Amino acid sequence: MSNRLAGATSPYLQQHASNPVDWYPWGEEALTRARAEDKPILLSIGYSACHWCHVMAHESFEDPAVAARMNELFVNVKVDREERPDLDQIYQTAHALLTRRNGGWPLTLFLTPAGEPFYGGTYFPKEARYGLPGFADLLPKVAAAYHEQRDRLGAQHRRLVEAMQSLEPEVAAAPPLASAAAAAMAELKRSFDPEHGGFGTAPKFAHPFDLDFCLRAHLRHDDAQALAIVRTTLERMADGGIHDQVGGGFCRYAVDATWTIPHFEKMLYDNALLLGLFADLARVTGDARYRDVARDIVGWLEREMRAPDGAFWSSLDADSEGHEGKFYVWTRDEARAAMAPEEWVVAEPCLGFDGPPNFEGRWWNPRVAASLAEVARERGLSGPDAATRLAGARAALFAARERRVRPGRDEKILTAWNALAIGALARASIALDLPRWGEMAMTAADAIRRTAWRDGRLLATRRGEQVALNAYLDDYAFLLAALVELMQLRFRSEDYSWARALAEALLDRFEDRAGGGFYFTSHDHEKLFHRPKPGHDNATPSGNGVAARALALFGHLTGELRYVDAAQRTVALFAGAMAAAPQGHATLFEAAAVLASPPSIVHLYGDTATCDAWRRSLARTCRPDTLVLDLAGVADLPPALVKGAVPTAGATAYVCRAATCLPAIDTLAGIERALC
Repeated sequence: MSNRLAGATSPYLQQHASNPVDWYPWGEEALTRARAEDKPILLSIGYSACHWCHVMAHESFEDPAVAARMNELFVNVKVDREERPDLDQIYQTAHALLTRRNGGWPLTLFLTPAGEPFYGGTYFPKEARYGLPGFADLLPKVAAAYHEQRDRLGAQHRRLVEAMQSLEPEVAAAPPLASAAAAAMAELKRSFDPEHGGFGTAPKFAHPFDLDFCLRAHLRHDDAQALAIVRTTLERMADGGIHDQVGGGFCRYAVDATWTIPHFEKMLYDNALLLGLFADLARVTGDARYRDVARDIVGWLEREMRAPDGAFWSSLDADSEGHEGKFYVWTRDEARAAMAPEEWVVAEPCLGFDGPPNFEGRWWNPRVAASLAEVARERGLSGPDAATRLAGARAALFAARERRVRPGRDEKILTAWNALAIGALARASIALDLPRWGEMAMTAADAIRRTAWRDGRLLATRRGEQVALNAYLDDYAFLLAALVELMQLRFRSEDYSWARALAEALLDRFEDRAGGGFYFTSHDHEKLFHRPKPGHDNATPSGNGVAARALALFGHLTGELRYVDAAQRTVALFAGAMAAAPQGHATLFEAAAVLASPPSIVHLYGDTATCDAWRRSLARTCRPDTLVLDLAGVADLPPALVKGAVPTAGATAYVCRAATCLPAIDTLAGIERALC
């Protein structure tokens, strides 16, 4: 038996295809039935790697009695929040306003047939516990409220619409954004945990865009404390259990303040954002340890997340065999048996196996509990010998773990998340001079262009050869930003043309020309009961912030001021919100910084070997406000990028800023002086 989810592109929806629940995917068929039968809609939003989504599914959606009650009283709609971030944004906001509580997944909302929410929560247990009502008992009460309290629900909906509209940005007088950016930095410094890194207490998320904001503040203003925030946080995360010490990559967040125990799901977007940060920090500090962590992330991406065509899958589940973290944790005896005795001598103290169990009182989730140098000294070993033993121990643990039942992998390919990975790989390739990572970025970009770019439009998701769903702001904005990074790695005319098409699409299909900023959905998207313009950074960076920064950079690169003007309108729209609540707008502050101080753009022409050597040398210094384009040997160079005569011998550089270019420069030292 299967329901309507069997043919979905989402593996998460397909996980529910054999439920006894009569599930619908979101769409007109479900809404039409709800209207025709005057039934409320039970909307369940989750995602494949979500632990509590699986718990609720096992408890309630797989239970025939609960499913029968759901089918009797509701039209049941299942949504993958990763494929439908438009629905997730709207209904998470509605949930927060209705319940005065934070949302999350699974999100469980009850809607009118018009899609208007009137009651909800997140996870509901099958039977009452944790201070939550039982799901089975709740269903008839909610259905009765819908049928018997229409007037009250109508008034509630009108208030909800007004409240949601009040959250949307409006152009307002605001203090200079430089002072708002300073206030944002001050807030980050106040909330920074100097002992364990990160911001606030448990649970702890990485907040990579805030860390990126801090790193750029250090580079622009020589802010030593901002750099310390980045170093401390990334070091503690790299040592913690949130970092897979055996197989590489980072989990989504830690449930404690010390980064020891994660929620074990691994997401493509987290690792993409962290990759760029670790690579840049390695470049800024010269510390090889950060380079090693970046290698760790890329190793995991390549080994476990790369599809056959070079694009990237979405996530790994937190659970395996029905238990969260089972794939990743160990008993001490399991760990010791996996490796040679001489390796255990080093691994036991280094990875924390000599202390008490740190997961559910029974297992160990490995973390760096003691430095290798300290352990080598205590054991009377040389540094290289200790390092060899620890590497052997990690390899032995990895080999043993590979024999376990693996967590599920969500093999849908999301355009927006792939764009983050493409941009990060290109950025890291440039920063660390590792060309193979750049090849991975270009291969992934080509796969997205071949499959998700159809007749001048992006599609949001793909599984196998099946592509679906009108793309969102994030898809266009993140991909434009990725192509700006990719063109600095290796200039390809097809990337430039694609970037122009994406920029035009942002202006034509998403921009609010009258009010400024970009809607999350395109002008021809299906009509939902609310249409947001998101400016706040969440799990991924703000689509408006990324769009504004990418358009500003690309506008200066191409000389197309319409793009810069759209970026300015966007920042102006959100300026009041940025001043009122500085923390949470790091991406928009970066866009504002580009607009306030246009980038220097270095154009390299002439001998290919010389230009490549110059590009690599310039890349050794992290310059957040500089773009370097190696245009040597490009036969079909776009006219906007022709700044002077191409030399017949040697190489020439033109350094341009805003509408002004310096005279031709023919030495690397001259370029460096021009950028000082």
